[in-house]
Amino acid sequence: MNMPNILTLIRLLLIPLFLLVFFSNAEHSLILSIVIFIISGITDILDGYLARKHNLITKLGTVLDPLADKLMLLTVLISLTIKKVIPNCVPIIILIKESIMIMGGILLYKKNTVIPSNIFGKLSTFFFYIAIVTLCFHRIMGIYMLYCCVISSIIAFISYVQNYIKFKKQKK
Repeated sequence: MNMPNILTLIRLLLIPLFLLVFFSNAEHSLILSIVIFIISGITDILDGYLARKHNLITKLGTVLDPLADKLMLLTVLISLTIKKVIPNCVPIIILIKESIMIMGGILLYKKNTVIPSNIFGKLSTFFFYIAIVTLCFHRIMGIYMLYCCVISSIIAFISYVQNYIKFKKQKK
């Protein structure tokens, strides 16, 4: 297993740690959980950089990396909803979108087809990280940013569907 995939696995392991800290009664649990979330974001950037720079892109990594992103993001959004920090509609919309993406990714993977992430998906993930960190320090601004993220996420989804359609046409 190469370093980018190890970083992705670390990101997956940060999910239960985030939950444990976020829902604990520990002093500064919100700040600590945000630090875990930021570390997750850093590992995401780092694994992609290393994979591209050193030509370590693997089929496993192209599937695990976006899966880790989706699971971490959904974990954080659902956790924030449980604590009534954000409206229910945000994680519901993202959960529907990401569930479709995950199921589609699994089906494509079984057919030995991988559609890599695109700029819209990467930007959407980046904006979610910024919005969630902002939310911890300025709630109203963070919520507005989350709504913008939902819109950018929908645009990313449409872009993925368009890329899939192009891919299917080229394969014929």
